[in-house]
Amino acid sequence: MSAYLLILAAVFSRIMPHSWLNFTAVGGGLLFFGGRRPLRQAWIPVLLMAATDYYLTTFAYGYSFHAQDYLLTWTWYAAVVILGHLMLRGRPSPARVGGAVLLASTSFFAISNYAVWIGSLLYPHTLSGLATCYAAALPFYRNDLLSTALVAGLAYGLPEAASRLAAQRSVRSAA
Repeated sequence: MSAYLLILAAVFSRIMPHSWLNFTAVGGGLLFFGGRRPLRQAWIPVLLMAATDYYLTTFAYGYSFHAQDYLLTWTWYAAVVILGHLMLRGRPSPARVGGAVLLASTSFFAISNYAVWIGSLLYPHTLSGLATCYAAALPFYRNDLLSTALVAGLAYGLPEAASRLAAQRSVRSAA
């Protein structure tokens, strides 16, 4: 249940007006969903994120929607759910959560900005243009890394902390 709620929070974190450069619950929500739900349900968060892309593009930004422009992003959504499944299924450790957060955020940064560089005229198609594209995206990367770490850290850390607190209280009351 909590994995579904976190995916809904990820959707709302994207559609609610905010000025935080890419500070959303998407990465953490996708990782958590992958770690908590069977892989056969991976289509659910991918479909919800794709629907959010459609809504944002057509209604919030007023652009025409072209599905081919989002195929790489939708593939990334699925890959992060799979990453969460592979790295965080069962009993995840802080190191595994941290590694998954780093992989998810860094892969999105690398892939999406390369796609911007190669698929648009915003930056010259030179090594210097690629470097400029990545440099311009660093604030977005930082905030995505922070938000993914915060969401995944809380999603995995709060239940663990509550479990330990409950175990300590039961030991104290038994004594």
